[in-house]
Amino acid sequence: MSESSRKHRLPLLYYSYLATEMLAPFFASFVIMNGVFFLVKLIPFLDVVLELEIGFADFVRLFSYLFPNMFLYSIPMAAMLGVTIGFSRLANDSEILAFKASGIGLYHVLPPLIMVSLSVALITSYFSIKLIPAGDSAMQQMMYQLAKEKIDKGIKERAFTEALGDLVVYIDSIDQQTGQWHNVWVSDMRDRTIPAITMARSGSMVSNMDRMLVTLVLREGSMHIPEETNAQTVSFTTYVINIPVQPHARPPGTQTRGTMNMTQLREQADVVGLDSERGRSYLTELHKRLVLPVGCFFLCLLGMPLGLQAGPGRRAIGIPFGLALYIVYYLMFSMSRTISVDSTASIPLVMWIPNVVFSLLALFSIYRVAHEQPLIPGPVRRFFESIGNASTYLAHQFFELVRPSSRAHGSGEAAQVGHDSTSVPKKTKLRGNVKSRVFHFPECDYYYCKNCSIEFKDVKVAQQAGFEPCRFCQTLMPAPDTDDQQQS
Repeated sequence: MSESSRKHRLPLLYYSYLATEMLAPFFASFVIMNGVFFLVKLIPFLDVVLELEIGFADFVRLFSYLFPNMFLYSIPMAAMLGVTIGFSRLANDSEILAFKASGIGLYHVLPPLIMVSLSVALITSYFSIKLIPAGDSAMQQMMYQLAKEKIDKGIKERAFTEALGDLVVYIDSIDQQTGQWHNVWVSDMRDRTIPAITMARSGSMVSNMDRMLVTLVLREGSMHIPEETNAQTVSFTTYVINIPVQPHARPPGTQTRGTMNMTQLREQADVVGLDSERGRSYLTELHKRLVLPVGCFFLCLLGMPLGLQAGPGRRAIGIPFGLALYIVYYLMFSMSRTISVDSTASIPLVMWIPNVVFSLLALFSIYRVAHEQPLIPGPVRRFFESIGNASTYLAHQFFELVRPSSRAHGSGEAAQVGHDSTSVPKKTKLRGNVKSRVFHFPECDYYYCKNCSIEFKDVKVAQQAGFEPCRFCQTLMPAPDTDDQQQS
């Protein structure tokens, strides 16, 4: 092998190592999150299972049709967490530092990251475009079959049947060849407090699943309708009762947005028209199936700079930040869907805004991390720090207003030294925070904080050690001449 070909050969071992570091936590997060989603979906799903008396095999098959919808949201989240956790581990173990010392910059990390992100995005797109419509259609057909089987199996000889909702049917005998009923008794509780009783010499049941109706045809009988004050008896030759099937079972031919493919959504949007809410909902559904996989790609890319915020002696803040950004993305996505359906704005423009924002955020974050710059720019960080400091100061002031005992205690000690209420008591030890390099007086709420492990005998010693008072304790600082008198 020539020297030039060896020099330009792809570092497959390096790429495979980085991909493994990302995929291992991805699969772990994927299993955990789908377990949680499964439990969330299972609780309301049990009502359908119990109502239709579904067996275990049908339950497993029916629930498998829900997995594509679950994967559409769990895969992007698991992928982002996997990338973030993988790079956090590399940063904590100083492997990223070793790569840099060997001349391997962060831009060399991008090829395996892009390959993993693109693979996850393609899998998500397959679920979004192909499997979810197929799963919804299969679930619709299965619910139809289960509802029909429940009615067919529920009609038995010499047994009260409650499979028809508010109707209770009793049949003396059933002709096995023709399916005709003989000596039929029906209790009708529809919109009644007292049931209407119908008795017929014969009858039959006809299922019209295109209209999702079950029709009972009773012949040669009478109906007894009791009222509060009197009763009516009506004789009939033929009496027809129409019963709608359960609302969660739709006929297989019914097309909904969830069961349509991309071509059908586009055609339906053109037929209905984008000037109506229904037409806009079809086009919004089409863009939704494209937006989420692309968003998954950019969320994966964003996991790298977030993961590199960790390091030896530093907290892995990338994981909670990643979860927060994931929530922000889906909030923006939900808002875009609502605006696209309810307003007259351009649907493609509105639906793709979250991806545009997060693509710029991912590129900006990767650029700053690759050039050894803080992930958050200095002006932005100082802005939020000032807000945090102001909030802390206002919280201190509020607590002082609602705690009169502390003020009374402080003013009593101040009176002992002959100074005003903002003076420091004599022979009072101060406590310093070793991390923030600030000290606190006993009147301060942070005097006994976890990191306040250093004690100073007075203000001068604390300041000589490089400590400054916190915002609240600045109001308790003694005047310079008073401090000199204390030291003398």
